[in-house]
Amino acid sequence: MALLAGVGLAVLVLPLVALVVRAPWGELGALLARESVLEALVLSLGTAIVATGACLVLGVPLAVLLARAASWPAPGRRLLRAAVTVPLVLPPVVGGIALLLLLGRRGVLGGALADLFGITVPFTTGAVVLAQVFVALPFLVFAVEGALRSADRRTELAAATLGASRWQVFRHVTLPLVAPGVAAGAVLCFTRALGEFGATITFAGSLPGVTRTLPIASYLAMQTDPDEAIALALLLLAVSVGVLLLLRDRWLPGVRG
Repeated sequence: MALLAGVGLAVLVLPLVALVVRAPWGELGALLARESVLEALVLSLGTAIVATGACLVLGVPLAVLLARAASWPAPGRRLLRAAVTVPLVLPPVVGGIALLLLLGRRGVLGGALADLFGITVPFTTGAVVLAQVFVALPFLVFAVEGALRSADRRTELAAATLGASRWQVFRHVTLPLVAPGVAAGAVLCFTRALGEFGATITFAGSLPGVTRTLPIASYLAMQTDPDEAIALALLLLAVSVGVLLLLRDRWLPGVRG
């Protein structure tokens, strides 16, 4: 068991160690200061922030619906949970193809948007945000749902007994109770959006300054400038480790220092 566990740990850790060992530390500052890198960084941060905001607006109500669906008939409850879970297990490229078939010029909705309003979604910055929302939303939903399920509902019932409306109960009681879960879900959502690649490159393409995010820039740089690709990969790794350290102990109880 110990031997197999060691091999499993090596599979997870050694690739990251190789990334750190082979990093061009002496040139790292100059590589990260390149205009193309800064352009991709600004775009990635901006779209990830917007996507996280959209996930908060859409995901919190969806999490409440999912948490309160325990009284639903089994088929409806399972269908709802499956719909939220699918983007977690779906290959991101498939998600990008699905978005393209929905919102492309000849898509189910995209054709009508183009003909009636002159709106073209694919290969725009908005397409990057939509792709990020598609893959990141389940992280927020399940984090908030877990917080809702573990919250003591007696406080909500007491507020309702005292005459508070459903909206007042939700705003003044439910949200404060699950605020830590919302915060943790938002951080995970932001990190997932920042690292999104497959759905983005399929649905939004790789236009410099418009849709070329950090993961896409890293992939393309690997073909022409491996040192720049490694620098970008290190930057994304640093963000991921930072999120892990931010959430550990409190939100990831299985992780200890």
